[in-house]
Amino acid sequence: MVEIDAKTVMQLRKQTGAPMMDCKAALQETGGDMDKAADVLRKKGLRSADSKAGREAAEGLIFTYVHPPGRLGVMVEVACETDFVAKNEEFLAFGKDLCLHIAFHKPLGMTREDVPSAVVEKEQNLLIEQAREQMAGKPEEVLEKAVHGRMEKFFSEQCLFDQPWVKDDKQTVEEVRKSAVAKIGENIQIRRFVFFELGG
Repeated sequence: MVEIDAKTVMQLRKQTGAPMMDCKAALQETGGDMDKAADVLRKKGLRSADSKAGREAAEGLIFTYVHPPGRLGVMVEVACETDFVAKNEEFLAFGKDLCLHIAFHKPLGMTREDVPSAVVEKEQNLLIEQAREQMAGKPEEVLEKAVHGRMEKFFSEQCLFDQPWVKDDKQTVEEVRKSAVAKIGENIQIRRFVFFELGG
């Protein structure tokens, strides 16, 4: 077994926010490889978040952000299980960053179901037209596959939970939420958001 020193464990803890013993175990499992150990902890955190998903989140905060000079604003409700966690630094940072993310990425809804059907239909028709022009003569199933792939990209750009996180595009908003759940140890839910743009 590879000997892991305390300095390396602390470095991983600082990077991931995971408990010391989990950091040490992940480093031992990956032979001291920091990147692989961070991935191991992230997967463990996502599983831990899934196990907390059914717990009631009756506390929380409303976060707001107004982009200077005041032409664009965001309001988002983030729920947690206790008022103690609502004051937690990690929770507060997540809420503030979430507001910035929404201001920057301007999602149409939280999930695919929230995107208006008229918008989805319009996008799909446009993509079908483009595929027929760009892939003329190709079999219908090839066109369908291409349209499906482009629709997946559309949803990942327009749905809050599927969007790449504003501070780390290797993770989605949903993965960052689950990581926060794993770090904090409580169920955290993004309940709703409103995006305002002057004249919009």
